[in-house]
Amino acid sequence: MMDIPLTPMGRQEIHQLETILLFSTLFRPEVMEIIKDPKERLTWVDSLAVASGALAREKAGMTVSQIAEELGRTEQTIRKHLKGETKAGKFVRETYQLIKDGKIDEIVCIAGMVESGELESKYKELLDENSKLKSEIETLKKENEELKSKYDKVINVLKNIRREIDNLEDI
Repeated sequence: MMDIPLTPMGRQEIHQLETILLFSTLFRPEVMEIIKDPKERLTWVDSLAVASGALAREKAGMTVSQIAEELGRTEQTIRKHLKGETKAGKFVRETYQLIKDGKIDEIVCIAGMVESGELESKYKELLDENSKLKSEIETLKKENEELKSKYDKVINVLKNIRREIDNLEDI
C-alpha cells in the first residue's frame, strides 16, 4: 500500500492526492451510477476534478483565492465544493474521509498505481505471465495426449493378454 499524502507538501503531493481523490471518487458505486448518463458525465467529471483539486490544495494549506486562481474557477465555486455544498464536493470530502479512515485502500492502491505508472508495468508483467502460462498449457496438452496414447496402448496390450489368458483357460 502506498503512502497517501493526506496533508500534501509541495506540488507533486498535491497532484498525487488530487489524482487519488478523483480516481477513488469516480469509482464509488453511487458516482458510477450518476455518470452512466452521458448528458451528465462531462459536467460531473469536471466538477469532481475541480472538487478534488480544491480539496487537495486546501489540505496543502492554500487559501480559497489561491485555489480559485490555480484552478481557474470562482472563489464562490471553490467554497461550495470545499464546504460540501455541491454533490461533487460532498462526494470528494466523503472519499477523503474514507481514505483517511483506511476504508477504500484497494481503490486508492489502484489510483496510486495509475499515478506512478506502476499499473502499466503490472499489466505488462501479467501479459507476459499469461503468455508463459498459455505456452505451458499447450505443452501439458501435448504431454497429456502422449500419455493418453501410451495409456491406450497399454490397455490394448492388457486386453490382448487377457484374451490370451482366457484362451489358455479354455484349453
